[in-house]
Amino acid sequence: MAYRPVTPSFALPPVKGKIHMKTTIGLFVMAAAVFAQTPAAKGPATAPKSTAAKAPAATTHGKPPMLNPALYKRQAPATFKVKFTTTKGDFVVEVHREWAPLGADRFYNLARGGYYDGGPFYRVISGFMAQFGFSPNPAVNKAWDRASLKDDPVKQSNKRGYVTYAMAGPNTRTTQLFINYIDNSRLDHDGFAPFGQVVEGMEVVDKLDSEYGDGDQGKISAGGAAFVKRAYPKMDLIVKAELEPGPAAAPKPAAAPKPAAAAKPATAAPAK
Repeated sequence: MAYRPVTPSFALPPVKGKIHMKTTIGLFVMAAAVFAQTPAAKGPATAPKSTAAKAPAATTHGKPPMLNPALYKRQAPATFKVKFTTTKGDFVVEVHREWAPLGADRFYNLARGGYYDGGPFYRVISGFMAQFGFSPNPAVNKAWDRASLKDDPVKQSNKRGYVTYAMAGPNTRTTQLFINYIDNSRLDHDGFAPFGQVVEGMEVVDKLDSEYGDGDQGKISAGGAAFVKRAYPKMDLIVKAELEPGPAAAPKPAAAPKPAAAAKPATAAPAK
């Protein structure tokens, strides 16, 4: 099923051409045996990032793959937070369900199921926004591709740090999100309805790698983590996106002890 790219009606800032990493296969001879080596990307090796964390495999979180969207329909709390652990550091998104109820419910279920764990920040454009929303599992991406949501009314503006669904037209929201880098209030009139905002770690979002500009979304969806690792080795990833615990419920007051029941008088045996 072909992926529907996000095509907002406004003009985007110019983006550099796509980068594709070419690979070669080298042969190594040892003890008269020939072994095929793992393909290596051309060019100088990149130094590891000091704050980077390795992205896990799609099943590292121990949860089953989200192959049936119909199972993820739970209503979200009025407010909740999701902590993103990424290869650049951590940030926290706070969601207000009243801002966009349908979008908030979808995001709550995706985070609850581990959908975003291991996924890439595949479209990072400086001075505009950072976009994510593909699972590292191609089968999961295919399952959610047609799980479209109806639009929510726009109640908040696309200000810096606000989080919104990407879309390809009316009623096409699925799983892809973006974080506004600047005041993008021009998007409000096109139906982009924010449902939350980054309340911690916006400086981490600012540092996401933008050298690839707009990654090949069709190939990322179909190829998953393996394609991203091969084609975009420096693309930042979501290690884990997890719901933060809500406020603890106040303990219920202890029930007052019941008064002891009065002893009943002995009943005489019935006479014959």
